[in-house]
Amino acid sequence: MKVTEIATGHFSIEFENEAEFKAEYDNNISAGGLFFETSSQLLEFTSLQLTLKLSEGNQMMVPATVVRSMGTALAVSLEGPPELIWSTLTARTSEDERDTSRVEQSGWDKIRNLSRVEKLLLAPKADRSERQVLIQDNDAQVIFSLLKNPRITTEEVIRIARSPLLSSIAAELIAKTTIWASNSEIRAALVHNARTPTPLAIKLLPTLPEPEIRQIAKSGGVSQALKQAALRIVINRQ
Repeated sequence: MKVTEIATGHFSIEFENEAEFKAEYDNNISAGGLFFETSSQLLEFTSLQLTLKLSEGNQMMVPATVVRSMGTALAVSLEGPPELIWSTLTARTSEDERDTSRVEQSGWDKIRNLSRVEKLLLAPKADRSERQVLIQDNDAQVIFSLLKNPRITTEEVIRIARSPLLSSIAAELIAKTTIWASNSEIRAALVHNARTPTPLAIKLLPTLPEPEIRQIAKSGGVSQALKQAALRIVINRQ
């Protein structure tokens, strides 16, 4: 796997052949993630653009978010269905399969090209495939409207809670919705997200596991107020 940083936040990831791509797909991409070596130092929740491609083959641009930075490597969460990434990059011999891939891609393009008002009207009633597109939208109000969708899943709420586009009203809505606030992963995502209002992050902080609170107390990637709150909790619990 050859990784090239094209521009800040945009990486080209080229697989030597389909066998290498399949191995990475089975291990990571099928679960919505990707791990690659890079010298770039990026913070968690940084938004990226990845151009995934097969050597002398197809390619696809995929939005992604850094979920962990490990010095010389990044673990990222990929946006969009893994099946679409697979069908776009791999050669297809069946015309029917190629047609299906084109239909899926055109469906995504259609939703992306909707007006702001149309997206806001669609978000509360969007089906899963439509939500997968809208959740990538850079309009915070569209993201907030998605939270009003009764069919939204916990996994989708986690992605929103981690999003650099999270708005304060969306963070507040997530935190006051019992079924979401009871999920430890969602609470942790809100606490770590710099877009979450500091008073809300501090309120949620004591509900996190002890090791995570200790990590925040030593972290340089959170606000000073949150770091001090975490340190007070650690001291008081000793």
